[in-house]
Amino acid sequence: MALRFLGTTSEHGNCPTLYEVEETGDIVVQGERLVDPQHLDQLRDVKGSETFVVVPRELLIRFAPEE
Repeated sequence: MALRFLGTTSEHGNCPTLYEVEETGDIVVQGERLVDPQHLDQLRDVKGSETFVVVPRELLIRFAPEE
């Protein structure tokens, strides 16, 4: 899987960051993991293989593809 860097709103190589999977156009998100049990309890249909990250709205507004 080849990833293309889309952008980041952080400095010095820290997350959050967005990438695009070149073959499919899917988006990969790098960010701080959501770990608070009270927050995780609010999520639906969670698979054992899934994890969740917090993505600042500004990152999506600036760098997420519109298509």
